[in-house]
Amino acid sequence: MFINVFYYSRVMGDDSIVNDEINESNYLMHSKEHALRMSLKEGCHQSIGVNMSSGFLTPLLLAIGGNSFHVGLMTSLNGLFDPSGEIYGSKLMEKHSRKKLWMYAKFWIVLLQIPTLALIYFAFSGRFENVLPWVLIVLWGIIIPFIYGAGYVSWLSWLGDLVPEERKGKFFASRNRVIGIVGLVTLIVSSFILDIFKTKGYVLLGFTFLFIFAVVFRMMSVHYTNKIFNPYFRVRKKSYFSFLSFLKRYDNYGKFAVFQFFFYFSMMLSAPFFAVRMLEDLNFGYVTYTIVSISSTVFYLLFAPIAGKFSDKHGNLKLIYFGAFLFPIVPLLWMFLSSPIALILIPGIISGLANAGFVIGTTSFSYNASSPQKRAYCFAYSALLVGIGTLIGSFLGGIFVQYLNIGLSSMFFVFIISSILMMISSLYFLPKLTEGYRTKFEAFHFDLTYPGKTINSAVIWLKSFAHWQPHLINESGRN
Repeated sequence: MFINVFYYSRVMGDDSIVNDEINESNYLMHSKEHALRMSLKEGCHQSIGVNMSSGFLTPLLLAIGGNSFHVGLMTSLNGLFDPSGEIYGSKLMEKHSRKKLWMYAKFWIVLLQIPTLALIYFAFSGRFENVLPWVLIVLWGIIIPFIYGAGYVSWLSWLGDLVPEERKGKFFASRNRVIGIVGLVTLIVSSFILDIFKTKGYVLLGFTFLFIFAVVFRMMSVHYTNKIFNPYFRVRKKSYFSFLSFLKRYDNYGKFAVFQFFFYFSMMLSAPFFAVRMLEDLNFGYVTYTIVSISSTVFYLLFAPIAGKFSDKHGNLKLIYFGAFLFPIVPLLWMFLSSPIALILIPGIISGLANAGFVIGTTSFSYNASSPQKRAYCFAYSALLVGIGTLIGSFLGGIFVQYLNIGLSSMFFVFIISSILMMISSLYFLPKLTEGYRTKFEAFHFDLTYPGKTINSAVIWLKSFAHWQPHLINESGRN
């Protein structure tokens, strides 16, 4: 991932080629190490700002008159416009530096906190009550996600070039752990603040307090972003490939992206409505709601370092398998458990384990399976498929939960369907993937018309997975 020596003079701001390559190499290595440390400060302040604002969007939407349909719609639009912004940002990287794009995006998001504060004021004064949920959806479901995506794809590419190949799993696990802990503390403190205001009858004033402080910490994050070393990089125009060609090619990374579409569609049928169940069905207070919500993140942070080391040593597919087959259990548990302690200790731990495997596995897999020049487009198109899956899943989930009238609870019906579809998508797609430089699993053949063949295939597939060991082979598998 280190940039070619012929670009060193451009990095250093000198038009002449410097002859002492050793000094230049040392300079780059030192600059990148300093950048990684600075990225941690940037991430921590960003995490505080995000968790003080975005972390409480669902409670805010419900507080200003929204319902389950509004929650599903905002989640679905967010999932579509974020990756749409990433595709636009990938094109911008042909002409603009990654640092400029990411800083501009973060700055504009700070400015857009002002209309959010105006919405809270109008809700507090009882004005435009029927319109407020829709304005919040447009703001946080369309505009902000698009701007964020346009900048975030450049940050992914930028950060990927700073981290040595052999350290990616460990670095991302460590960085995610620190930033996650900061985010957890922020959520807990913010929930107590919000609960205090709620008990006094001024919950909207509490949201105002949180969003104002979010602006401060987001601006501090912009400040630290400006201090991060930016290796020279431009996406070459010849590296461009269309979304349609990406789908037609259907190579290893393309299969991975299509798997994510189906998996996230299945997951998002249920995921947005855990919050609705806590706040409306179980009547949890904001503190209880927050503690239960972050429990899976706490366990994720505990297991992430182990997942990172496993990724560096044994590859990523086993981690993805591990997470993909744990996630379907979670919605089923939400049907039967109502105690906060039970929700923390059972689905919380399972979600934490699943997230540790899935997040670290998919992140490292994505970097390993894409070349630096094409990475931005690969990430953007993959994110678009995830966004479309999120859009359809959460939108349909919101409609079913809000309007479906059947004997079984409509929310529980959605939870069951979500679990089944997650399992089916994992069984079908994951055996088709390879590490890119590692051995391939025996494919699993799923055919209901021939149950005997299906059972035999399952036995062979499970044995190959149980005994699979990563062996290096000469296959790049890169786009």
